[in-house]
Amino acid sequence: MHRAGGQAILDECVAIRNRQGGCKTGEAVITTGGKLPAKYVIHTVGPVWNGDKNEKEALLANSYRNSLMLAVENNITSIAFPNISTGIYHFPKDKAVRIAVDTVNDFLSENETIQKIVFVCFDDENYNLYDAILKI
Repeated sequence: MHRAGGQAILDECVAIRNRQGGCKTGEAVITTGGKLPAKYVIHTVGPVWNGDKNEKEALLANSYRNSLMLAVENNITSIAFPNISTGIYHFPKDKAVRIAVDTVNDFLSENETIQKIVFVCFDDENYNLYDAILKI
């Protein structure tokens, strides 16, 4: 993302880290979109799947919820999410998909600012999991 978006995104990330010491798990921050075809990038830190599993599930939900709240605060009407924590953080994909969809649906039931949400799937397994849940 930094390569495609350019130095502006990295510069803002460094400024945020210097100001607040980073982004805690489950929290989110916003930067410019730089050279990307998006006005903003919302950065969140998902949990590593180890230790207290209930805590990790709550932290993942917070990653989505806090990202959505930042979007609303910045008058963003569309947002795309990757499969947060399902890569090197080893969060089980089926649990992560359910948390993502449930958290987004809960948020949307109370807020109508965001008009479009895209779940970006990086593999067939994630795509099939989202497809099965969203077809219901």
